[in-house]
Amino acid sequence: MELGRLIRAFELNTLQFRELECASACALAFLGGVVRIALPGSIGVHRASFADGHQMSADDAVSSVQAMTAEVMSYMYSMGADPGLLQLSLRYDASDMRYLSGSEMQQFKVVTHAGDIPTESPSPQYTPPTAPSPEVGRSPSAPAGPADLLTIPTARTGLVRHPKGEVPLKSNADGKAPNLATLHNGTALQILGNVERWYRVRVRGYSGYLHHTWVYVDQFESGPFGHRHIQVKSFADMETANAYVRSSSIPVSAYLATNGWFAITLRDTFEPDVARTLVKEMKARGAIPDDSFMTFGNTYVRKVCCW
Repeated sequence: MELGRLIRAFELNTLQFRELECASACALAFLGGVVRIALPGSIGVHRASFADGHQMSADDAVSSVQAMTAEVMSYMYSMGADPGLLQLSLRYDASDMRYLSGSEMQQFKVVTHAGDIPTESPSPQYTPPTAPSPEVGRSPSAPAGPADLLTIPTARTGLVRHPKGEVPLKSNADGKAPNLATLHNGTALQILGNVERWYRVRVRGYSGYLHHTWVYVDQFESGPFGHRHIQVKSFADMETANAYVRSSSIPVSAYLATNGWFAITLRDTFEPDVARTLVKEMKARGAIPDDSFMTFGNTYVRKVCCW
């Protein structure tokens, strides 16, 4: 990882071919490249292990493994790779090796230029592509104007989504109101309107109220249903939020929230276990503020900066 950080500090690119296998710790160093190109089957990963003859208690071993896992996940994220790669590598013993396919390299963001991966070893004239200039505030499709970005769509349909897995349907827009029913995560509902921070909904023959933080709205763009965001900051205006994103030393994005504020989150969304580990490790290293937290992002409307 230190080699990978050195590669990144010098803004170098990394290039890997099958004839020159890169496996185990080399895979972590490879991630340091600003632009990363690799042939399918050229990058190998597996579970880390202790050196032969290394003596420690069971408790110390568990603690060391947990610390190492958190550190590697934090490193992968800071390099722009998907920490889910670590979960794949943990399935293979230190005596084994798992070589990544081309699609897996793209899935876990091991490579940055999937379309530029060569099919054979380079000729002497081959020159790796230079690092692309950053694109800020670019829509995946046609560029949207500020008015479009700041428009909050009408919430019409959605799904129940709460960390506890279920929520009470309330008779009124009040947390102390009587419960009409218990709704489990994934329950589909129709949104009829809203009262302050509550949605008036129709579900399973009932009409009642759910707090806006309990509902995954289909008309919003808050990421995969089962994933979590890690929120690190919030700002009242878009200009300040975007400036924070551009100056951040780690990959972050700005989301418009339903209250009109802008939430700053880690750029990607994560499975709950990955998110939980990242929050703990990145706080410990001072990479994110102590008041950062893991959230479903039900109030996030869309990403406004940056892709």
